[in-house]
Amino acid sequence: MDYFERKLDDKRRLTIPTELREEFQSGVILTRGFGDYLHLYSKEVWEREVEPALTGSILDEHVADLNVKFRSGKTEAELDQKQGRVTIEQHLLEYAGIGKAVSAVRAGAYWRLMAA
Repeated sequence: MDYFERKLDDKRRLTIPTELREEFQSGVILTRGFGDYLHLYSKEVWEREVEPALTGSILDEHVADLNVKFRSGKTEAELDQKQGRVTIEQHLLEYAGIGKAVSAVRAGAYWRLMAA
């Protein structure tokens, strides 16, 4: 599955489709994206691919900009095992312009969450 749409519940929770829940067993990381959308990572992908990309010289402005982009508003959560839900913080929803309806598209090892 490479795409899904959902509506957030009243507590800002996104339900992950059943067939994708195994992917997020290590945990969930939500960050701002490069544009007006969010990135949804499994904790495993974050630690294996994103963290190493955010390291480098403390004097490298590009590395610093990436750190600011991805660490500003970063949230970490566990997937609700019974219902497969994750809460999206209000400030992240506002950043991406997401109301209730969410579109999720796989972008390689992570997901882009956008207003539907």
